[in-house]
Amino acid sequence: MPRYTIEQLQHMRESEDHVEFKKGEHGNVSYNGAGKDKPQERRRCILGYVAALCNEGGGRIVIGMHDAYPHKVIGTKQCLNGIGQLESDIYRDMGIRPDIYELYEDEEAKSGRVLVIEVPPHPIGKVFKFEDVALMRVGEELKPMDDKTFISIIQEQEPDFSEHICEGITIDDLDKEAIKVMKERYAEKQKNPTFTSLSDAQALSDLRLIIGDKVTNAALLLVGKEEVIERFYPQAKVMLEYRNTESQIHFDNRKSFGQPFFLLIDELWEEINRRNGSVPVRKGPYIFDIPFFNEDVIREIVNNVNYFFS
Repeated sequence: MPRYTIEQLQHMRESEDHVEFKKGEHGNVSYNGAGKDKPQERRRCILGYVAALCNEGGGRIVIGMHDAYPHKVIGTKQCLNGIGQLESDIYRDMGIRPDIYELYEDEEAKSGRVLVIEVPPHPIGKVFKFEDVALMRVGEELKPMDDKTFISIIQEQEPDFSEHICEGITIDDLDKEAIKVMKERYAEKQKNPTFTSLSDAQALSDLRLIIGDKVTNAALLLVGKEEVIERFYPQAKVMLEYRNTESQIHFDNRKSFGQPFFLLIDELWEEINRRNGSVPVRKGPYIFDIPFFNEDVIREIVNNVNYFFS
């Protein structure tokens, strides 16, 4: 997490910058709301704000500065000589590991002390609670989290596998012919013929298949060299099998396709179409030969099939 200066903190907005300012001149910001009778009063403590800030994607509690903008330094004795203990206590009680540090308005004189508690964002799909209540900040208050926000957090998903960087490969491990086909197909779909004139690296970057000089799993599977796909994901194949009857268990013929997707899909259709038959369909005075397998249907099926990785 970045560590901020007093000058940066003074120009932050509580809602927009996910920061909670507390005066705490005498170190009197309650750690866990002990001694307060009402739940809404107990929540306004360090643990309550840590839970709420974590739920909203992370932020910081700043003790020793006025909450009015621009935030003037007041100075605080909160957790003086006890930062390490505060970090340990928060981790013990909430399972959240904050980064806590102190700043001084006058560094040489060690005056105008400000305590900053940096709260990390919640792990994907996890909601944090204080006294068994999921909290969120609403203006100056800490409120029980509304159903919409709660559901949106617990329904979060891990980043898609395809977005992950495939460590150990570079753009040189990608198939130039597959990239060429990809650019042509994308240009046709978007009605943007200039896309084909982009460099391979630029086209891949624009489609977020590479991030900087890092290659994603999606790039490898879509346009990677066949031998590289085989090395990293040997199970990323399409198997085409033929049987003479529906009840037959053993196959009469089988072919494996392990090319990058933009080459595989054309070759797969060509192989299917070689054995494609047709059925005559009468419409009025005409008879039409309707193929058993329609190219658009086959392509749609293949496009919607997930790769399975073990």
